[in-house]
Amino acid sequence: MTGDLEPAVSVAGARRALATAFREAGLDTPELDARLLVGHALGLDRAALTAQSDRTIRGEEAERIRTFAARRIGREPVARIVGTKEFWSLPFVIAPAVLVPRPETETLVEAALGVVDAKRRQRLRIADLGTGSGALLLALLHELEGADGVGTDVSPAALGVARENCERLGLARRATFVACDFGAALGGGFDLVVSNPPYVVQRELLRLDPEVRNYDPKLALDGGVDGLAAYRRIAADARRLTARGAHIIVELGAGMADPVAAVFAAAGLAIRAVRPDLNGVPRALILRQAP
Repeated sequence: MTGDLEPAVSVAGARRALATAFREAGLDTPELDARLLVGHALGLDRAALTAQSDRTIRGEEAERIRTFAARRIGREPVARIVGTKEFWSLPFVIAPAVLVPRPETETLVEAALGVVDAKRRQRLRIADLGTGSGALLLALLHELEGADGVGTDVSPAALGVARENCERLGLARRATFVACDFGAALGGGFDLVVSNPPYVVQRELLRLDPEVRNYDPKLALDGGVDGLAAYRRIAADARRLTARGAHIIVELGAGMADPVAAVFAAAGLAIRAVRPDLNGVPRALILRQAP
């Protein structure tokens, strides 16, 4: 079943039909997915969906809903179907070249704001290594009005998405984007370096959920044979990139806190803290240059 709709179905009826189909397909959040996809097909936000719940859906609207339902049952993420994803309460355009920003990555934003709290009104320089959609960098610039930043990525297509998000969020005056491998083309003097690097062990790629395995770019997932390849490249440049007293914050995969910490310790960086996400998984490793 792909969300078949009865003739003259109402908006509320379409939502119920999709939620049923999604539940039968084993999707985790059938009601939420149904609301978002029906709303996208009809061009209605949550309030408008409720207000128009009794309205009869027209033929072309029903066809759009069926198409979106079939894509979701095929395990295409909702964010890729609608083309946007909220991160840190900000809307981000999503395209095939970038990861869909995930709630757990907001842990890095929280950690970063915590370490710079006393300097919020100062001019800060931020680098986001492997920026993808620009989510980390732009969320931080949104919060830190005195900051400017640089996002890097090896993918020109990803940088195009990041620039579009930057423009849409009104942050173009404070952000630039550079094509390079993590920090390879950057100079020094950054007060804060953040990164959500690829960290999936190669042998685990085929075991990822279909929403990730089939739709996220492999370049942004593949962490090499042991999952540590990107961390090693970041660690090699970390001391060169950072100003005195600067912090580096990187995202961790599950179970990776100790091996990643060892990589950075070997490069002369001090482990300040590990911050868990809302599920209790160690997610953000906070580092400083060792004295």
